[in-house]
Amino acid sequence: MAGHQKEKVVIDEVHQTQILLEQYRKELRTQKLCTNYHVNPLRKVHTITGKPMSWHDNLEEPEDTRFLNLIHYSNQGPKKKYTESQTEAQEIGWNSEPLVSPEHHDRRVNHFRVYNDITLYKAKMWSLGEDDRHK
Repeated sequence: MAGHQKEKVVIDEVHQTQILLEQYRKELRTQKLCTNYHVNPLRKVHTITGKPMSWHDNLEEPEDTRFLNLIHYSNQGPKKKYTESQTEAQEIGWNSEPLVSPEHHDRRVNHFRVYNDITLYKAKMWSLGEDDRHK
């Protein structure tokens, strides 16, 4: 014996309409129309920025020199702000001046490529693809 099987009750349209009406009435009793809005005093208030093209937000205000100086100071490079490097990474390029002044006319240090008639001839041959180095 598997148990009692209930007979299926067929609900007609009239009963379905009565159920819906009862549900709507319950919902209408619990709903409350609220027209008085206020800010919750227990929550933090976050300010909202104004519209960018509104006239009252774009009124001229006196400039704050302290704030401008702070912005200009923060935009400077680290060498202009500090006398010494602040991090290990800044130490690598902190002193970037060369130790020896570069003098291009000093032939002891600078060995420039000098062309004369023999070197011009060989450079032209090698540029054309002729290779006679191993003859």
